[in-house]
Amino acid sequence: MKMSELKAGDKATVISVDAKGEVGQRLLDMGLVKGTKFKAIRKAPLGDPLEIKLRGFIMALRVKEAELITVEKTGEKGDGVPMYHGKEKRNG
Repeated sequence: MKMSELKAGDKATVISVDAKGEVGQRLLDMGLVKGTKFKAIRKAPLGDPLEIKLRGFIMALRVKEAELITVEKTGEKGDGVPMYHGKEKRNG
């Protein structure tokens, strides 16, 4: 699924970033690489931008950018599963 399809409170892992050029490099530089776990925080009232929490900080992305990021949903709001769990090391 695409990052832009997530709802507030959903947890997910980045599978791939399909952006090229300057935008792709900027997303990678900000930490959106394969395997990164994050939580969707909220979308602006008109739906753009959206906020995610990863590696100890909050990032805002345009929906157009979020559509270039393929993710695997790993949880949702109220499921009781923390964003980081088990033996996984929390970055940040």
